[in-house]
Amino acid sequence: MSALEEMVRPSLARIVAPGDGYAPDREEYWGSGFFIAPGWLLTCAHVVGKGGAAVWRSGNAVGVTWQGGKTTGEVVLAKPRPEEPDGARGSWRFPDIALVRVRGADDAPCVWLSDREPTIPAPVSLHGWSRQTGDLGMRHGIGEASALDGKALLLTGQTPVEGVSGGPVVDLRYGAVIGMNKGRGRHEGAAVPITALRELYDVRGGELLHTVMREHDLHHLGRFNDPLAGADWTRAQTRLRGPGAHGLDPGLRVRLYGHFAQLPPPGGPGEVMHLVHEVKSRVVQEDYRSPIEHDPRTWREGAGLLHGLRDPGDHGGRPELALDAVLLYAAKVAGQAALDHPADVDRDRLRAFTAWITEQATLYARQAIREDIDALLDRLSEETLRTPTTVATVARTPSRARADVLVDVGEPVYGERYPLSVKLLYDGQDVTPLYSNDHGVHRDELHRYLREPLAEALRLGDRGEHLAAVEAFLPRRLFDVPLDDWRLGPDDGWDDADLFDEQSMPLGLRRVVVIRDRRRGARPPSPEWRRRWAGVANRPLSAGPLRGEATAQGHPETGRPEGRMAAYGRLSGMDDACVPVHCGPVGSGPGLDAMAAALAAGHPLVLWRRDGHDHDECREFHLRAGQLLGLAGGAEGLHRQVRELRIRVSDPDTAEGLVGDIAVLFDPPDRPPHGTEPMQPPLMAAPDT
Repeated sequence: MSALEEMVRPSLARIVAPGDGYAPDREEYWGSGFFIAPGWLLTCAHVVGKGGAAVWRSGNAVGVTWQGGKTTGEVVLAKPRPEEPDGARGSWRFPDIALVRVRGADDAPCVWLSDREPTIPAPVSLHGWSRQTGDLGMRHGIGEASALDGKALLLTGQTPVEGVSGGPVVDLRYGAVIGMNKGRGRHEGAAVPITALRELYDVRGGELLHTVMREHDLHHLGRFNDPLAGADWTRAQTRLRGPGAHGLDPGLRVRLYGHFAQLPPPGGPGEVMHLVHEVKSRVVQEDYRSPIEHDPRTWREGAGLLHGLRDPGDHGGRPELALDAVLLYAAKVAGQAALDHPADVDRDRLRAFTAWITEQATLYARQAIREDIDALLDRLSEETLRTPTTVATVARTPSRARADVLVDVGEPVYGERYPLSVKLLYDGQDVTPLYSNDHGVHRDELHRYLREPLAEALRLGDRGEHLAAVEAFLPRRLFDVPLDDWRLGPDDGWDDADLFDEQSMPLGLRRVVVIRDRRRGARPPSPEWRRRWAGVANRPLSAGPLRGEATAQGHPETGRPEGRMAAYGRLSGMDDACVPVHCGPVGSGPGLDAMAAALAAGHPLVLWRRDGHDHDECREFHLRAGQLLGLAGGAEGLHRQVRELRIRVSDPDTAEGLVGDIAVLFDPPDRPPHGTEPMQPPLMAAPDT
């Protein structure tokens, strides 16, 4: 056996029907699995799914046999799960991944998981159990990871054989598990990239994965530090590198990840990617934003994006930049963890981490980077770390969301199909595409198709307490789509007290959600538009009717609606700080004509009510809208007032006398970045005046 195969074998397990038998020939064999942390096993969802409904209903429904024993395990996280838990089978689309808790297996050796997406093509070894030759036994093959096709890692050469599904795929160049066997077709095999673990963070209870990854890194650090532990992955990786290799060596890496494991985890991928971008820009000394957006969930994955860093202007040279980048990133992580989570940081461990960073920077970093690191760590001196309170009061630079989210819905094509795209917007300028659907979807399918890409974009845009805004560029006939009322979590979470959390509530209750005019935004701003934006930006706001037929009761009288040009003339004559308000939808009929006139007149703010209602309520709506605008104090202040109103309206105990389902056009001609203020608790009391 090779050194890598020798280390993989003790980590392998066979997944079987639960029972007391120990003889492999009498077990009902389901597939393979492998330990990734003490007591934690990774396998395919379709492997444990062979146990039928019992796997998804009960705590111990999976038999696990490994080199150290046999017991039953519990499927804790899985994606996908069967749509009906009482059903015996699911569709098992990608990521096809399941995490199993195996109590009593804390001494099982664990594989080393790669900290980044695989570099393709890659020579790989495939491992697992199989009955291919008749008897159940371990199987080992050599192949090539030839492509990364969406969520699938494609394998050629010796492709997975029956039974090895759920077993690891090892990159032979670096000595790291980069995937998990899933199945085979006629000419090639398919594996699940190990980065698919990220998708488990998003299922209910997925925060447990932070604990699993912490135990993974501490397990490997412990084996590296134990001279009696025998073969370990870190030393094997060092031998694969060879003498004279530059950059972050495996010994430094396992110690760094051990320190990361002692810190509170990042709040989301946006926190990690913000630091990665800062480090890349500093070390390479140019704006180094990658055109490919990554989705890291751990501090270790951020380092994984840096330890192969090269200077693009130097034709791949200067490999020492990678070590500079990783050490600077480590200092930034230490500072951010201490400042964002002062009560959760073990200050003794943080002191040890910062001392380690200083030592490594002295040995390996260039002087300019070493000075940056020293400046960062000075903020975490012994005096600063004395109590959590003083950590929290350290001066911080102004912060905002990493990026905002643009939802762009195009004019209909192929009849009534609307093309879609979701993008990240950085600093109001740079754009990174994340998702597109040029074929288009019907209006009633918008939520279904945008749900997952929008959730992904928000994870990447959020940075700690600074939440990404959602800006929807819509055709005018879609202005009444209730985007702020969409939920991106499970459909049952909003009404179920056991499942209710910040991820299950409608978008508009947590973050800024605004509508923008796609047609007007595609052209250079008109003078009227710029003038009116200056008028609402920092002046007290007032309300005026969007439709000229509105009366003191706040709704149009019956009769002939106001003509478009008449509406344009009236709306043009409004004061620049006056905001048009309408008690009704604007995506069709007279409301659509009035909205078009308001946009032509340059109005950047409009409020309206898009739901069905009695006209008796319109007077109350106009009154409340005027109060809301008066309290806003300017355009930016409007966001909080609208959010608080939406919260009050959504609660039966506070909704009495209020009118809701309010929509907002917030359409500045020169788009400023949102998210500059942290989340604040809403003011639950309704305004008195």
